[in-house]
Amino acid sequence: MPPALPVPASAPDEVVSGHGVSLREAVAVWARVAALSFGGPAGQIAVMHRIIVEEQRWIGETRFLHALNYCMLLPGPEAQQLAVYIGWLMHRTRGGLIAGTLFILPGLLAILALSWVYVLWGSVSVVAGLFFGLKAAVLAVVVQAVVRVGGRAIRNRVMLGLAAAAFVAIFFFNVPFPAIVLTAGLVGLAGGRLGWPAFLGAGRHAHASGGAIVTDAQSRLGMAMPPHTRPGLGWLLRVAIVCLMLWLGPTAGLIALFGRAHVFSEIAVFFSKAAVVTFGGAYAVLGYVAQRAVDTYGWLQPGEMLDGLGLAETTPGPLIMVTQFVGFLAAFRESGDLPPLLAATLGGLLTTWVTFVPCFMWILVGAPFVESLRGNRAAAGALSAITAAVVGVILNLAVWFALHVIFTQTVPLRFAGLALDVPVLRSVNLASLLLTATAALAIFRFGAGMIQTLLGCAAAGVLYRLAS
Repeated sequence: MPPALPVPASAPDEVVSGHGVSLREAVAVWARVAALSFGGPAGQIAVMHRIIVEEQRWIGETRFLHALNYCMLLPGPEAQQLAVYIGWLMHRTRGGLIAGTLFILPGLLAILALSWVYVLWGSVSVVAGLFFGLKAAVLAVVVQAVVRVGGRAIRNRVMLGLAAAAFVAIFFFNVPFPAIVLTAGLVGLAGGRLGWPAFLGAGRHAHASGGAIVTDAQSRLGMAMPPHTRPGLGWLLRVAIVCLMLWLGPTAGLIALFGRAHVFSEIAVFFSKAAVVTFGGAYAVLGYVAQRAVDTYGWLQPGEMLDGLGLAETTPGPLIMVTQFVGFLAAFRESGDLPPLLAATLGGLLTTWVTFVPCFMWILVGAPFVESLRGNRAAAGALSAITAAVVGVILNLAVWFALHVIFTQTVPLRFAGLALDVPVLRSVNLASLLLTATAALAIFRFGAGMIQTLLGCAAAGVLYRLAS
């Protein structure tokens, strides 16, 4: 966890308590969110919405979507940054640090433990079966999350069209995610400025689940902007400087101590670069990381990259935690004078540090400006359009995941601008298909909870591997 930044002395006590939400209560709630944050960004955002908005009523629907829209624009994991944003809204800087750190912590510990298991006992049938079952369950959970998030963001035919266009662009034509976001933002900006109803307001609509929207006025934070959301420029500059020192200081120190060619220096430099280009989440950056880690640095093999993604997909926390696995293996294989497991652990933790410290900076420095735009009609239209487009991008991720869970082989198709992977039908994994269908039936037909589904599929995967 990054060292706590100072809190402005001028901030009143009632803001610290978050309008009736104590910091102790907030820690308990964020710990619960973190423990349930399976299923990638779609599932994590859905869990956060259910707990923070629907159950706790800390903030309303409009404020939640406004924060989400901003986080979608940033490099890095949007769900973790959304936690930082809401934590900052409720309890200032310390609240953002607590929320963001707790969101990362379960995944960090889980990936670290599973990385140890991977290098020591990765071929054991029980471990392989556990991962097999969890992958099938996560696919069903992600599909459910896409339905929930889409039900809130797709409010009319225009938003549906934007989501569909984004899906077609990225799935069939491999259009870069930043280009999709920019285009959607320009469309929404124009629509909001012209006052078109399709781009205005989210508070008059019901959830996909049929429940009533929690308005900002009904939330515990209320409609007003807390005083700490309007800090002075000097305060923001100090926060930015501290975050930059925490982010880049260790990198500079490692280069000065070991030289640029040392594995720790390479990890710090490479993943610091990756932290600013990870638009679109873990899948969007996976190709870049895989190419450099496999081909340039030789840290791991292509199949091991997919294993790492499987670990990240089946543990709580952001999917970008796959980078921790990459850093772990890199240091494990280039440990030098250190014991391999110690070097690997340090490499994984270093990767996580340089990946997530910038995430805190984007929010703690940028969120005050974003909050000031909440009443701006043009900005609201742009952000609403971006959210609709991102639903299409998330759907693309769900389809991509399904192709790699249910089928063992795909072939690339390139024709007239098309760029997609087509599954080889004879490579269908019947056991995975059956387990995924069972998980989907449990969730959508019988209302099974996320943890129940994950545990059940994990047990089924272990039994299948042992019996085969």
